[in-house]
Amino acid sequence: MLADTFKHFDPSTVPSPCFVVDEVAVERNLKVLHMVQERSGAKVLAALKAFSLWSLAPLVSRYLSGICASGYHEAQLGYDEYTGQGSQGEVHVFSAAFSPGDFAHILPLANHIVFNSFSQWQRFKDQVAAQGVCAGLRINPEHSEGAADIYNPCAPGSRLGIPLGEFKGQDLSGISGLHFHTLCEQGFEALERTVAVVEQKFAAYLPQMQWLNLGGGHHITHPDYDIEGLITLLKRLSQQYQLQVYLEPGEAIAIRSGVLVSEVLDIMQTDRPQVILDTSATCHMPDTLEMPYRAEIFNAGHGGEKAHTYRLGGMTCLAGDILGDYSFDHPLQVGERLLFDDMAHYTMVKTTTFNGIALPAIALWNSQTNTVNVVREFGYQDFKHRLS
Repeated sequence: MLADTFKHFDPSTVPSPCFVVDEVAVERNLKVLHMVQERSGAKVLAALKAFSLWSLAPLVSRYLSGICASGYHEAQLGYDEYTGQGSQGEVHVFSAAFSPGDFAHILPLANHIVFNSFSQWQRFKDQVAAQGVCAGLRINPEHSEGAADIYNPCAPGSRLGIPLGEFKGQDLSGISGLHFHTLCEQGFEALERTVAVVEQKFAAYLPQMQWLNLGGGHHITHPDYDIEGLITLLKRLSQQYQLQVYLEPGEAIAIRSGVLVSEVLDIMQTDRPQVILDTSATCHMPDTLEMPYRAEIFNAGHGGEKAHTYRLGGMTCLAGDILGDYSFDHPLQVGERLLFDDMAHYTMVKTTTFNGIALPAIALWNSQTNTVNVVREFGYQDFKHRLS
């Protein structure tokens, strides 16, 4: 199990369903990221698209250099809760395209704005210059490291990033940095190979830049990550090109720090034993269907591995709202609580209210003091006000 501090957590202390985040485990991850900053000279930004539990913003801001946002609302949240006026924390914003209305809101919030095309840069560059914001371009190294195309920004036909061929004849006046984001929960070796391609293809442009952003997807806080290799690479890039290097991890902040508490609502027999949960794959864990991947459950095995096997599914009308086949040492009972493992990153930020299903509550737990604080519960009004 990845969320190791939850081995002794009592799921009856929170409502169900509920995302529970261990603030001690988050701080453990933040200390690793802070150490990388201190030793390498790079700046680490929290990617709010992966983990935007702003109740922990003061903790995150204590260790990192700011946040990166994917649009206006995340930028506003980052400015309001993580950095704020007069703070040293930075707000970096990238979007595949900015609308004029959103861009007007973003300008006074951002330190860096990264554009996805030369046409967007040309459209907004006068406003950027007037505001004094650093402008950058997202590049596409056309080098794939991802296994799943849905999370591969360098797949053929990608709309994310500018390939080298588009740079010919372009005026880079006003551009102070380059950004690339190619990884997804990967180790140092994938980054090392990607950087080699970036240096080979964009060698003519790197000496002109003041900063280089290596994006996210770095599993820096995973036990197997080559942190020494990363620090060496970051220091070399900074010294060789005389620029500031940035990293934008999301999952690295929250891995091994959270669970999703779920309750058994019904057990029925079809061609196999079926369990209906108050937790839904499509509403609460959409990556299990999109990626797809198997969400692990504490003290459970694969189908047939333990004495009692069930197919677990959600309570929606979607036939494919299935989490998979799991086995347990004992027969499950209605009302029993299950803990889905490693459910802090890319979970709360992606939930929906399809079928009117309630969003899971959110709780903070301190694994050292065993104190629980339910910071948010959701109800009918949250569902209603998403509609009209």
